[in-house]
Amino acid sequence: MSMDRRPDDMVRITTPELADAFIAEQIDALRAQIGDKKVLLALSGGVDSSVVAAMLIKAVGDQLVCVHVNHGLLRKGEPEQVIEVFRNQMKANLIYVDATDRFLDKLAGVTDPETKRKIIGGEFIEVFAEEARKLDGIEFLAQGTIWPDILESEAGIKAHHNAGGLPEDMQFELVEPVKILFKDEVRVVGERLGLPAGMVYRQPFPGPGLGVRCPGAITRDRLEAVRESDAILRAEFAKNGLEGKVWQYFTVVPDFKSTGVKDGKRTFDWPCIIRAINTTDVMEVSVEHLSDELIDHLVSRIISEVPGINRVLFDYTPKPPATVEYE
Repeated sequence: MSMDRRPDDMVRITTPELADAFIAEQIDALRAQIGDKKVLLALSGGVDSSVVAAMLIKAVGDQLVCVHVNHGLLRKGEPEQVIEVFRNQMKANLIYVDATDRFLDKLAGVTDPETKRKIIGGEFIEVFAEEARKLDGIEFLAQGTIWPDILESEAGIKAHHNAGGLPEDMQFELVEPVKILFKDEVRVVGERLGLPAGMVYRQPFPGPGLGVRCPGAITRDRLEAVRESDAILRAEFAKNGLEGKVWQYFTVVPDFKSTGVKDGKRTFDWPCIIRAINTTDVMEVSVEHLSDELIDHLVSRIISEVPGINRVLFDYTPKPPATVEYE
């Protein structure tokens, strides 16, 4: 059975048994919908698209074609993880496209957040469509739409990033097996599908990736500062037992500089903002308070290891009034 709305009385999927029942139901529905045709999936490596991929591999095997587009705005080590898990371990039919230069060239000098999102989204569709055109017999497009996406797009809070947008000549029927689930349910389902914990408990990641954590015009050096500081933050959270306990944590490197001192000389560099938050439904978000020791350690590592950073700030603002991301 396939449904468009989450039933009001649906029990939250919190146990392996509930997840298994959901998976069995969806696999039947997917086989009924797809038959012997091919289905295409843009696989970002995020938990939603990864769970959809794993479910489709179970349901229709090599009728699934995954396309992983590296737009240069992914976190450190992510493209490698997608290739390892899906191509090497799950034997998925995976097409990998490194489009970094293409994206960053188009984004050069663009400061407006909406314009940046449109360029990233538009270019993503272009690259994806180019790959899709090389393939024959694809009739379905799978997407990792989840229930909060639908609720927020209905409320006008965000443009529904998954809906439509493909060129006219590419009319696929949509396959959205997790669209009535909340994020925490998607994770339980992912575990049951055998995805590695590092992927299942990977933090939610926006479609424009690090592009929205590099406010203002994206430059390669500032983007690298975001990527490196984010990797340090993730490593330290893992080391301190916070991975999987804190819902989302990341760094932002805004486009302004301030004075500092290093080795007795004046510097003029960027600040790095740390954001660490908890939520169950993304509608309301609270701030995770870190220990002074951890904050001090993060400051010293980021300052000494990431070129171009001379201050580290901590964002204590909940949602509302602040959204999760900066752009």
